[in-house]
Amino acid sequence: MKKRLYSFIFFKLMGWKIVGDYQSCMIDIKKSVMPVVPHTSWHDFYIGLLTRGSLGININFVAKKELFSFPFGYYFKWVGGEPLNRFKNENKVDAIAKIFSQKEEFRLSISPEGTRKKVSEWRTGFYYIALKANVPIVPIGFDWKNKQVIAFPKIVPSGDQQKDFAILESYFNGVIGKVPEYSFTK
Repeated sequence: MKKRLYSFIFFKLMGWKIVGDYQSCMIDIKKSVMPVVPHTSWHDFYIGLLTRGSLGININFVAKKELFSFPFGYYFKWVGGEPLNRFKNENKVDAIAKIFSQKEEFRLSISPEGTRKKVSEWRTGFYYIALKANVPIVPIGFDWKNKQVIAFPKIVPSGDQQKDFAILESYFNGVIGKVPEYSFTK
């Protein structure tokens, strides 16, 4: 019932589509790092929630543990949030990779830009999380211009970050965010 409601809102009322090989990239893979590009607006959050609901799968995110306190904690957990203790002496990459080892299913949605503003290069944390957790990277595009969520082909990180980033970045040419001037281009 919930999946049908999300699908009705997302596809019929809002006019969005999910394109690409989302079955094998998003649904069949139970653990992955999903860099979502471009991240230009807070509106991307509800597009992510509607995508998740329409596909009927869990897609997760990490946030500072303080957000998971009363009264919002239950909501953030319900929509896929996982608390991260940022004050422990543990590296964030190691802490997030550890979450993967503790879960049967964990699809980590993350913004490689690290901000909603225009950037010329990505942060590397998502890559090293995938490498350390030994999970594939499933790149996702939020193309506001064409109202499409795009599931690009997965890649298994090789350890050669420059080579892998060249492949990943090439996927997002022409993908326009909600705020077009902040969209990622190389």
